[in-house]
Amino acid sequence: MTSHSGRSGTALLVIDVQNDVVANAHNREGVIANIAALVGKARAEGAPVIWVQHFDDDLPRDSDGWQYVPELAREGSEPLVQKQYGDSFEATDLEAVLAANKVGRLIVTGAQTDACVRSTLHGAIVRGYDATLVSDAHTTQDQTRWGAPSPEQVIAHTNFYWEYEVAPGRRGGTVETKSVDFSGTTA
Repeated sequence: MTSHSGRSGTALLVIDVQNDVVANAHNREGVIANIAALVGKARAEGAPVIWVQHFDDDLPRDSDGWQYVPELAREGSEPLVQKQYGDSFEATDLEAVLAANKVGRLIVTGAQTDACVRSTLHGAIVRGYDATLVSDAHTTQDQTRWGAPSPEQVIAHTNFYWEYEVAPGRRGGTVETKSVDFSGTTA
């Protein structure tokens, strides 16, 4: 239902699954295993896999912490979008990458749920994309010492409200890893 005409393709977006970003993430191994399964499925079905990699003063480029986790390997032909802000679209070439691949629908995974994942979901919707969040393939770390809810609550709440996200000509939604369909529908 994307509002981008001529862009019926679906892409997998893998946001910031970097060593330092997920070092203390909730259900780290389970989420990374789900993302790895989705990467394999997207490749098998010919859907683009787009990798997003954050950098800033606390996460400098080329540092060990900045690298993607070893459980996930990007193929050289797969686009890599480097970002400095939470929203993966902001000041990056993500829109150009999506246009070149005729993508109007995103399957979103990664970290941190309450920061870059949410920002990117909202950024996608306002820019005319359908954006489906994989409910068991995103994570965050414990931020309760700063007054945030537990990681489990953050993840559950994000899944809850994103399930019902809709805007003119586009929609959000959630799906479990096992039900992701890169053809444009969900089981």
